[in-house]
Amino acid sequence: MNSRELVKRTLEFDKPDSIPRQLWLLPWAENNHPDEVKYIGEKYPDDITWCPACLAEKPGTQGDQFERGTYIDEWGCVFENRHRGIIGEVKEPLVKDWPDLEKVRTPVECLSVDRDQVNAFCSRTDRFVLAGCCPRPFERIQFLRGTENVLMDTALRPGEFDELLDTVRGFYIDELEVWAKTDVDGLMFMDDWGSQLALLISPDSWREMFKPIYRDFIDIAHSHGKKAFMHSDGNIVDILDDLIELGLDAINSQVFCMGIEELGRRFAGRITFWGEVDRQHLLPNGTEEDIRDAVRSMTDNLYSAGGLIAQLEFGPGAKPENIIAAFDEWDCLTKQQDKS
Repeated sequence: MNSRELVKRTLEFDKPDSIPRQLWLLPWAENNHPDEVKYIGEKYPDDITWCPACLAEKPGTQGDQFERGTYIDEWGCVFENRHRGIIGEVKEPLVKDWPDLEKVRTPVECLSVDRDQVNAFCSRTDRFVLAGCCPRPFERIQFLRGTENVLMDTALRPGEFDELLDTVRGFYIDELEVWAKTDVDGLMFMDDWGSQLALLISPDSWREMFKPIYRDFIDIAHSHGKKAFMHSDGNIVDILDDLIELGLDAINSQVFCMGIEELGRRFAGRITFWGEVDRQHLLPNGTEEDIRDAVRSMTDNLYSAGGLIAQLEFGPGAKPENIIAAFDEWDCLTKQQDKS
């Protein structure tokens, strides 16, 4: 069973031979732990990969988003970064006041995907390939408008807010449609919806404004025979049932801030948990045994004839030995499963 088949059977709860792996590697880790990064990549190769963007037209970005200084992204949002190896923040939003809406320009260059290049990439690998785009509607309007403004907008609902959201939604639909017509295996989108305790807006407001957007995204994926993947940080337990209802195949979330046992009781076998081992506390501060206990807990509670991907992030503060311990423990669990 190759990696692509392994991931598909995991997503379909079809008793895969093992738990597939994926490491999210930030440049910070490559800058600070190059030898360990090389070792991990060789000993625990990924089963999931991202396709390069393969664009015929270059988006109008400026700078490097992972270096100190200023980076301007494809939408014209200006990020200020003080730390090498991670992404900065938007300090001055493009749309401070509603007359500034005229400044918003969708990055049409991102629609110039070279399908032949993408398909060639997919044919050269037996890994499960995710598209080289990642729509993020809630985060995008925060980059354009500012987080405080957006939270007020979701409560007051001025017409201009709906106009901005429709613009972002329409562009991302176009982008996903382009990628869905290639040979990639899955489409991914993201939005960080949770604080450590609850959603950033009420569940009812989320269902009214954003659930229809994710329905569109997931329907595009499924109508073209692709799987739908989503990332969302924080405590998002209040919308997991909604995402399952929409048909989301895999969710990358901070499962430890929502409670592993509760997630397992309510959702195991209904959606694939695409990681992750806790990167706030365990990966930077835990012992190797803490990490192994966490991996066993994830497997015991979330695995159900599939439905679990051994994913974690190697980012700021994470100990290399803890990354290794996590993947080693998942390998041990797979070997135990084979013997049984």
